[in-house]
Amino acid sequence: MMDSAPAESRRGGNVEDVYPPPPFGDELRPVLAKINEMIPPELDLERMIQGRTAPRPPSAAAGRLADGSLEREDYEAPGLESGPAVALSVFRRAGRLAGGSAIYFIHGGGMVSGDRSSIDVVLPLIDQLDAVVVSVEYRLAPEHPDPAPLDDCYAGLVWTAAHADEVGFDPSQLVLAGMSAGGGLAAGTALLARDRGGPGLAAQVLMCPMLDDRDQTVSSRQMTGIGVWDSNSNLTGWTALLGDRRGTESVSAYAAPARATDLSGLPPAYIDCGSAEVFRDEAVNYASAIWAAGGVADLHVWAGGFHGFEMFAPDASLSAAARHARGQFLRRTLGLPNT
Repeated sequence: MMDSAPAESRRGGNVEDVYPPPPFGDELRPVLAKINEMIPPELDLERMIQGRTAPRPPSAAAGRLADGSLEREDYEAPGLESGPAVALSVFRRAGRLAGGSAIYFIHGGGMVSGDRSSIDVVLPLIDQLDAVVVSVEYRLAPEHPDPAPLDDCYAGLVWTAAHADEVGFDPSQLVLAGMSAGGGLAAGTALLARDRGGPGLAAQVLMCPMLDDRDQTVSSRQMTGIGVWDSNSNLTGWTALLGDRRGTESVSAYAAPARATDLSGLPPAYIDCGSAEVFRDEAVNYASAIWAAGGVADLHVWAGGFHGFEMFAPDASLSAAARHARGQFLRRTLGLPNT
């Protein structure tokens, strides 16, 4: 029997007339239902800003800081040009020796919320790789629109690379990573590092990255009213960052890396997302553009995953698989033995 859906929809080329979204995974569906009881997926700007000070459940990182198995040091990096100083926090395993790899991490939060203490998604890499994590406190939109957040992320990266001895890592094993909005900022920071001649990066890790302000993919329209971060929330976050420029030709590829026309010369990329989230198609397209430019990208689309599933459902088998795949990619890329 012939499928009655429009050909454009079957090809994923018509964003006005698309299929319903893929189903959520069986393990993840009840978790998502509980999340949606507390946090509606359609977040307006006021709610996003309120989320900055809303109570949060205890984090795994906070628990390890409390029991002494994790250590934290705070630093301050000079801002770019006339920009303010940038706060950084360094997290390492207690008793860790100098050397090895560093994960320069950019937190998520839709460009509007979040802070540098939110490192749970990269906390496993501290154990898997014996890595040090350097987390950056970038300025948030809408009070600080583009390019302020990206400037802070790049300034922190420059400082981190220049202070490898002080932080305690091998400068040839510096990895840039980010989740959600932080994934988009990480991709933009990698482009800046390439175009400004450094710092050198061993890899970039883009977790469910927020890359495209134009709202033109199928997945950007499929996820309306469901899935933690829906289409309307996405437009709200981008508008907070870009204002009236969102969706116009006045947006740079550093702010919205999906707009980049040349992805050559970038470090090897690990890119992942869920099949049932807004950012699916832009993540896939970004990996494809890296391959088209002759680069290296390891792409994982986790079937049934909603946005940030790994953070909200850390015990799910899909989350365990995502953590393992990410760690194995970094082991291969950094030349470390597989486990």
